[in-house]
Amino acid sequence: MAGLKVEKKEKENSRQLASRFVRALRRSGLTYGAKKAQFRSRPKSSKLKKKAVLRRMQKQEQRKELEKLGKI
Repeated sequence: MAGLKVEKKEKENSRQLASRFVRALRRSGLTYGAKKAQFRSRPKSSKLKKKAVLRRMQKQEQRKELEKLGKI
């Protein structure tokens, strides 16, 4: 990850330096990338994938049964 460097200018107080740093940070997009990495979702495990497929198959069969009975 690339760093961001902001040096204090002559006759610049700490508040101005902080606001300039925050502005540079927003423009660089580092915070966006960090937040995106923080809240990323993990890929589903193979066990969860299998459960989802089985659940989907069961719902399809139930729907077919209800269609045969004329309830849908």
